[in-house]
Amino acid sequence: MDRNLLERLNAARAARTAAAVVTDLGTGQGQLVLEGESVAGELGEEVSARFRSGKAGIVEMGGGSHFINVYLPPPRVVIIGAVHISQALCPMARIAGFDVSVIDPRTAFATPDRFEGVDLVADWPEDVLKARPLDAYTAVAAVTHDPKIDDFPLAEALRTGCFYVGALGSRKTHAKRVERLAAEGFGPEQIGRISAPIGLDIGAANPGEIAVAVLADIIGAFRRRGLAAGEAA
Repeated sequence: MDRNLLERLNAARAARTAAAVVTDLGTGQGQLVLEGESVAGELGEEVSARFRSGKAGIVEMGGGSHFINVYLPPPRVVIIGAVHISQALCPMARIAGFDVSVIDPRTAFATPDRFEGVDLVADWPEDVLKARPLDAYTAVAAVTHDPKIDDFPLAEALRTGCFYVGALGSRKTHAKRVERLAAEGFGPEQIGRISAPIGLDIGAANPGEIAVAVLADIIGAFRRRGLAAGEAA
């Protein structure tokens, strides 16, 4: 790998931007592709698929061979609310390979004994996210059921293009949330990205089951990012 390409790759990784190095095995020439950039033809389709899977490999096409090596930022789940659902979701999300953080300004809930070994921040999301900005490799799950805590990170998640945005609450609660977000200038398509009620509809009835539904929803969103709705099945 030449020095210029390596420097550009390191810069992308430092900025938590997904990148792929595509090397022509016949010539040894490599190119850096950032996620979202266009690559023509079958090779472009293969690069997009590798971004979703996170797996490197050799592809044969057009009489030539290419090695595609992908570098994805560590995906993370930011949970807004140190509640029972969060207690169940944290260990499951970590087992699935996600970095996990919990943010809640309510110190009665955000205690180390309830979230042992978890990156727990007992502060307001608007203050925390200034130092820890959201990005496209972050999932946000807002589960406090309190708009004073949930609304800001949800809006920030929509602004920054988080791959998953979910919010706890009934359809009536979400309808009021939609009104507040619309008043902030968000359009129907942006607001429509919010999974609400949060998680897959599996009939979950307790915090553990809801956590399973949320994690499954997050994994699905992560593995299908970049696909059109008709291709997601």
